[in-house]
Amino acid sequence: MGVRILPFVVAALLSVIVLFTPASGVPSAPPGTDKVVHFLLFALLTATGHYAGLPLNRLAAGLAGYAAVSEVLQWLITALGRSGDLLDALVDLAGIALAYLIARRTTRRPTTRPHHPDH
Repeated sequence: MGVRILPFVVAALLSVIVLFTPASGVPSAPPGTDKVVHFLLFALLTATGHYAGLPLNRLAAGLAGYAAVSEVLQWLITALGRSGDLLDALVDLAGIALAYLIARRTTRRPTTRPHHPDH
C-alpha cells in the first residue's frame, strides 16, 4: 500500500468534513448540488481506495455501510442542523457502484498461457 493510501486518507477526511459540517457552515448552492457532491464523494472514495490496493468488494461494502451510517448520524446529531436523507444514501451507493464497475473493468487480471507439453 505505502504512499498509495494517501489519496484515500485525504478523500476520507474530506468526506468527514463534507458529511458532518453543521448546516450553518454549508454554502448555499442550486438545488441538487448536494446529490452531485454525494455521488462524486463516494465515487472518489471508491476510486482512491481501489488505487490504494484495498480489496474492491470489501471496500465497496464498507463504503456502503459508511454511507448508511453517515445519514443516520446526520439524522441523530441534531446539533449539526442537518437531516439524514435516504436519497443521499442512494446517490452515495450509485457513486460507489459506478466507481466499482469502472475499477472492475479496468483492473487487469493476469493472463495465463495454456500449457503446451512440447515447450
